[in-house]
Amino acid sequence: MASDPVATRSGSAPGGGRGRVSSRTGLTVLAVIVSLISLFPVLWMVTSSFKTRTTVTDGNPLPRDFTFDNFVYVFTEVPFARYLWNSFFTSAVITVVALFFHSMAAYALARLRFPGRDRLFGAIFATLLVTPPVVLIPLFMVARQLHLLDSYAGLIVPAVFNAFGIFLLRQFYLQLPRELEEAAVVDGCGHWRVYWNIVLPMSRPILSALAIFFFLANWNAFVWPLVATSDQDLTVVQLGIASFQTQYGSNWNYILAAATVAALPMLLLFFAFQRQIVESVKTSGLK
Repeated sequence: MASDPVATRSGSAPGGGRGRVSSRTGLTVLAVIVSLISLFPVLWMVTSSFKTRTTVTDGNPLPRDFTFDNFVYVFTEVPFARYLWNSFFTSAVITVVALFFHSMAAYALARLRFPGRDRLFGAIFATLLVTPPVVLIPLFMVARQLHLLDSYAGLIVPAVFNAFGIFLLRQFYLQLPRELEEAAVVDGCGHWRVYWNIVLPMSRPILSALAIFFFLANWNAFVWPLVATSDQDLTVVQLGIASFQTQYGSNWNYILAAATVAALPMLLLFFAFQRQIVESVKTSGLK
């Protein structure tokens, strides 16, 4: 006997729906588990920063003797506020300057035609294959010859160039409709006005995401500030935390309090602008 097509379709639909629901539920549970595993070290750091020296390593997730003395010690006995300012100043300057120059370079590589453009982009992209430790010694020698060591310029200038930012912005500009630029050229705009009045306003989502990436990367910078500075007035926050580990190796309550203070602004920044990060990935063509 021939089967009824309508009955077959109606019978198979619930099974397929249950399969999709169970698959979605499994992925949701997996995402929750991975999220909890990722968040646990951060939560443990925050809760342990409120513990006393005798209870900081007791293994309990919540403090039994809740205290703010660790944070008071960090800001009174150590110039930790100066460390935070140094990291904020250098990260902010690097972010602003890098976005300005990277966007101009990416626009030129995406829209302007000049000899050697593709080769130049290939050379810039190839620098992503070189790990930072490889160029650390040459970079130090160049900075020493230019008298950039032990200065804010030595912390800022070498960190401005980043091939990833140029690459991501170029891919974004390649997807912008050329009609807008052509209409502006017809109205008498040059390349600079097109870049400043049309391209930059349309680049706000990806520029916001890159600003977060650059700021986070330079806020967490450790190796280059360690090599380029020996002046205590130029110590950044990550070097300050490392000095805590050498001076107060057994006082983990002070170390965790300092780490919490250093991590909290970045966590707030990420959660405030996470939508811009997602939008930038969607609009840049990265799947």
